[in-house]
Amino acid sequence: MLRKRIIVSLLILNDRLVKTTMFSDPIYVGDPINTVKIFNEKEVDEIMISDIGATNNQQEPNIDLIRRIAEQANMPVCYGGGISKIHQIEKIISLGIEKISISSAIFSNKDLILEAAKKFGSQSIVGVLDIKKDKGRYSVCINSNKINTGEDPINFAKMLINQGVGEIVINSIDLDGCRTGYDTEIASVMSDQLSVPVTVLGGCGSIDHMKDLSRISNPSGIAAGSFFIFKGKYKAVLANYLNEVEKHELSIL
Repeated sequence: MLRKRIIVSLLILNDRLVKTTMFSDPIYVGDPINTVKIFNEKEVDEIMISDIGATNNQQEPNIDLIRRIAEQANMPVCYGGGISKIHQIEKIISLGIEKISISSAIFSNKDLILEAAKKFGSQSIVGVLDIKKDKGRYSVCINSNKINTGEDPINFAKMLINQGVGEIVINSIDLDGCRTGYDTEIASVMSDQLSVPVTVLGGCGSIDHMKDLSRISNPSGIAAGSFFIFKGKYKAVLANYLNEVEKHELSIL
């Protein structure tokens, strides 16, 4: 069995590193480049970077910032935000970024995933589903929770896989930044039903939350934002990561 990837999720807004709670109230937590350097030293498995302002503000991806991130990162990087055209994906991958995540653009450019998967391979294309639960029903939202598409996450993920997506990230809007634990219910269902690796994001506040997720849903990737950015009950900004013992404990679950 392959060891689960432990992924650091970083949010960028106006070229600054921020952290949100339930996709709202972004607070500044540092410089993206310096933070990547710190995580280099901690030998993280992978970093997932999302520019949360690019799509909402109809901005192009900041190629200069992405280039500087790629030059510094010693780990695989997945980048998303502001991507809507194939030439943008081509440019970003040419900089050394291993994966491209696509979310809102799935709805505005139906052929983007098909074209990208054909040109760069499914392993380079990640479909990110921002999921919200209302009255017991899950649905996919886009544009940082501004639009609820009404799409069922499982059916929508299967459609993306048929188009060529090689990995699915499920991100809980309701639990983002709350540090109360993952939504193991939807994680378990999607991990069981999808034929590609599934990464779960949203809600992590402790190593025990990761262990619970691993036992219940067995995802391919376990991602966290706040857990790796804040430290202690007063949420001091301090980039941190799992040690070797903790990584081993997760790998055998």
